[in-house]
This record gives sequence, C-alpha cells and structure tokens, in this order.
Amino acid sequence: MPYFDFLWTDDIVEHIAHHGISQDDFEQVVCNPVSTGKSRSSGLPAAWGYTSDGRYVMAVYEELDDMTILPVTAYEVPES
Repeated sequence: MPYFDFLWTDDIVEHIAHHGISQDDFEQVVCNPVSTGKSRSSGLPAAWGYTSDGRYVMAVYEELDDMTILPVTAYEVPES
C-alpha cells in the first residue's frame, strides 16, 4: 500500500461530503485502488476502488509531488 500525505482543505472536505464521501473513504480508495487512470472531464489522475462499506468510488486528485495528494472530488460510480 503506498503512503501519501493528503492536503485537505475545508472546501474539499465539504465538497466530497456533498457526494457522501468522507476523508477516510477518499484516502482508502487512493491508497488501495482497483484501478487508476485519468478523469475524462479534467484529465487529472483518478483512482477507482471500494470504501470500507462496499461502495465503488472514483477519487480525483492532483499529485503535488511524489508524496503529496491534493484531493479534488470523489463520488460513487457504477461498477464497469
């Protein structure tokens, strides 16, 4: 499992909470992805994976450096 420092702001925490995603959910998906790629809308890195309660989530983020992640958005998606 990779280790990252997540740079959380109040705005980002509130934004993902509107999608029903917690900070722990986001970090779990990014650190334990089923797959990774790019967001179709933004071109930013994205990770897909499961939360501890079994929801399949897409997490979009910016890589500030090799160890630091700036969360952008996250939301539940259908499994493909």
